[in-house]
Amino acid sequence: MGHRRRARAAGLREALLDALTSRRLVAAPALDDRADRVLLVASELATNALIHGLPPSVVRLLLADGCFVLDIADHDMQAFPQLRDVEPTDSGGRGLHLARQLSLDVGWYATVDAKHIWASFSAVTTTPEG
Repeated sequence: MGHRRRARAAGLREALLDALTSRRLVAAPALDDRADRVLLVASELATNALIHGLPPSVVRLLLADGCFVLDIADHDMQAFPQLRDVEPTDSGGRGLHLARQLSLDVGWYATVDAKHIWASFSAVTTTPEG
């Protein structure tokens, strides 16, 4: 199962990077650390959904009001995201902490059949070089 999760996470990062650069939401990855921040937060939050949530997990990248929003949903309506105290020697539990530090804002909401956790990032439209 661990191998499948890693493969899914790698595929997720690749698809998000393609969406970010092809839509010119960020500059080339070497020139803009937002892509790295989005990919790290997506990996952390999607991993949380896979480990702690119920399938299917859905990751969306939305653009609204000068921000792009990473929205990750799963279908476990019994457990909700919460920051927990983490000791330096703990091997996990840092996903939400990282998301809060690397994004503009983080939150969550529930619909009838899914819970969503989201993180927002500044959106910058770049112009083609030329």
